Amino acid sequence: MTRDLSNAHPPAMPASRRAFMLGVGASLGALALGGEAVAQVAKQRFEAWVVAFQPRARAKGISDGVYERVMGGLRPDISVYAKDSAQPEFREQLWQYLNRRISDWRLITGRAAAKEKAALMKRLQKDFGVEPDVLLGLWGMESAFGELVLDEDHMKPVFPALAALAWGEPRRRTYWETELVNALAIVQRGWARPDQMLGSWAGAMGHTQWMPEVWLNLGVDYDGDGAPSPYSVPDALAGSSLYLIKRGKYQRGVPWGFEVRMDGVPDKYADAKAWRTVADWAKLGVTPAGGGRFAFPKARTRLWAPVGPEGPCFLLTQNFYAVRSYNPSMNYALAVCHLGDRVLGGDPFITPFPGGERPLTLAEIQDVQRRLTRAGFDTGGVDGRVGNMTMRAVAGFQRKMGVAPDGYASLEVLAALRGR
Repeated sequence: MTRDLSNAHPPAMPASRRAFMLGVGASLGALALGGEAVAQVAKQRFEAWVVAFQPRARAKGISDGVYERVMGGLRPDISVYAKDSAQPEFREQLWQYLNRRISDWRLITGRAAAKEKAALMKRLQKDFGVEPDVLLGLWGMESAFGELVLDEDHMKPVFPALAALAWGEPRRRTYWETELVNALAIVQRGWARPDQMLGSWAGAMGHTQWMPEVWLNLGVDYDGDGAPSPYSVPDALAGSSLYLIKRGKYQRGVPWGFEVRMDGVPDKYADAKAWRTVADWAKLGVTPAGGGRFAFPKARTRLWAPVGPEGPCFLLTQNFYAVRSYNPSMNYALAVCHLGDRVLGGDPFITPFPGGERPLTLAEIQDVQRRLTRAGFDTGGVDGRVGNMTMRAVAGFQRKMGVAPDGYASLEVLAALRGR
C-alpha cells in the first residue's frame, strides 16, 4: 500500500533552513523533457557544468577527491523542476488547513511518539529550554513523527536533486549552488555517505527536514554517535531546538501564546504588529478565551485575529515567531503550536471558526478513501491520512458532484460518497 505522505510540508519554506518552493515558469517547463531541451535552458550540458563547477567547490574547501566521488557520473534528477507545478493548487481556509494537519491520524501517531520519547523530551527541555509541545509540533508537521523519513517512495537521493537545481534552476541558482556545496561539505566531514543523504525533492532531510546548511551549521550530535544527523530523532530535535534559539530567538519558560477574546476591542489592534505586555492588552479589553486571569502578565505579545474578531484570536509571544522562523507562514506556525498542544492533551480552540466544521475522524477519513478508491480515484491507500493524493481524489470526485473542487475531505463529501 502506498502511503499518502506527499503533503507533509506546508507551502512556505525559508532559504535559511530548507528549500524554496519553486514557482517554475514556462521557461523551465522544457527541462522536464530532457536531452536538447535541458541543454538549451541550462546553456550547457550537465556534464560540462559539473566540470565547470568544480573550481567553485574547491574554492569553498571541497577536496577534488570528495567532489569527484560525489559528482563523477552523477545524473541530475530533472523531475525536481516539475515537482512544484505538480502540487495541487488548493486554497485552504485556515480551519481546513488546521483540520487536515491536526487530524485524528496525526494526533494518534503523535501521542504514541510523545510517550515513547518522553525521557528524550525532558532531557531536551532541560538542555535547551525549548518546550516539548513546540518540538512535537515541528516533528509532526515536518515528517509526521518520522513516518515520512521511513517512506522509501518519497525520500530520494539528495545530490541528484540539488545538482539539478544548481545547474538548471535560474532564479535561485546561487542558493542551490550554495546548498550543493554544503551537502558536499557534510560528506567531506564524514558525517554521511552520499547514498545515505535522502530527502525531499528539494533536499530537506530527516525528521525535522534540515537543508544541508542547517545540518552543517546547527547540527547537534545529541545521541553521541560521533556525528550530527537529521535521521536520528535525538539529533534532529536537538538541532531544531538550537535553530529555534539561535535564529528564532526562542525564550525559555514562555508559552507560544494564548487564545483570547477581543469583545469591544477595535479590530485595528489585531494586526499582529504591535508588541504589548499581556497586562497592557488586558487593559485594552482583551480577555482569556476560557475566562479567568492571564498567566504571564509581563510577557510581550502581539494580538492576531487570523479570520477576524468573530473567530479564534490570539496573543502571540516571541516563541510563536521562533516557530515561524522555521517556515515564514503564520498558518504554519499556528498549526505547529496547536498540534503540539493537542498531542500533549490540550483542547481544541474554544472559539469556532466562522463557516468551519469539525474534522472527520480517522474512521471517517478511511471510509472516504475506501469509497473514493472504489469509485476509481487513487488515494494512495486507506490509512486515514489526507495527503496530496487523497486531496486530488477528493477534488476529482467533487468535480463529478458539480461543486468547486477544493480537495477537502468534508462532511459533505463523506455524505455524498455514502449516498452513491
